[in-house]
Amino acid sequence: MSGHSKWATIKHKKGAADKARGKLFAKLARQIEVAARAGGGDPDMNPGLRTAVAKAKSSQMTNDAIDRAIKRGTGEAGAENYEAITYEGYAPGGVALLIDVLTDNRNRTGAEIRNVFTKHGGSMAEPGSVSWQFHRRGVVLVDGSADEELLLGIALEAGADDVIDDGGTWRVISDPSALHAVSEAVTHAGLSVLSAEAPMVSDNLVPVDTIEGAKAVLRILDAIEDNDDVQDVYANFDIADDLIEAAAS
Repeated sequence: MSGHSKWATIKHKKGAADKARGKLFAKLARQIEVAARAGGGDPDMNPGLRTAVAKAKSSQMTNDAIDRAIKRGTGEAGAENYEAITYEGYAPGGVALLIDVLTDNRNRTGAEIRNVFTKHGGSMAEPGSVSWQFHRRGVVLVDGSADEELLLGIALEAGADDVIDDGGTWRVISDPSALHAVSEAVTHAGLSVLSAEAPMVSDNLVPVDTIEGAKAVLRILDAIEDNDDVQDVYANFDIADDLIEAAAS
């Protein structure tokens, strides 16, 4: 998980500095809309919506935009009908990928995802052949300036399982059910939460130890994430921080 977490942190910082975030906000709004449709418009009573809203706020999406997305989901405003699909596949080097999409046209999206795999040296996989390697975890990223002992005490008391130094950020790991409580406790303590999400993670990491290999993996990730229908991409690569930094630049 370490490599993918580092890549997620780099993307978060890159996105925060990017003035043109329309595509990101459109994806976040779609996630909020679908969560509200599935479980209602009250984040306190709908864990899926609560997680989607927290993700949107960490990306600096405005409250007005979040409220509009919730209203579309609950039927108070016009909304599209989206279908949730998970595609599975492999990046170059045998890195496993899970791709969550929300689409109003399964045939179009499937063809586009398959084309990305073909173009970038990956391969699609049958349903279930990749997903068994992943499980969902709560992950709160906290600014690295936070005091380790203070963060550890707050996080563990709120239900976290571990606090890991990711080099510049702290990664707080918990059961998904404890994600909101952990994030709230850290925030109330005055520490800076960069993101709070419940990604799919894998303990079966695939080492990538060359710059060429790192670039190939990150290139296909970027190409997949560039698709408007793709909401999240999860991977089980393990790339050293310096290689990720070099490949990302």
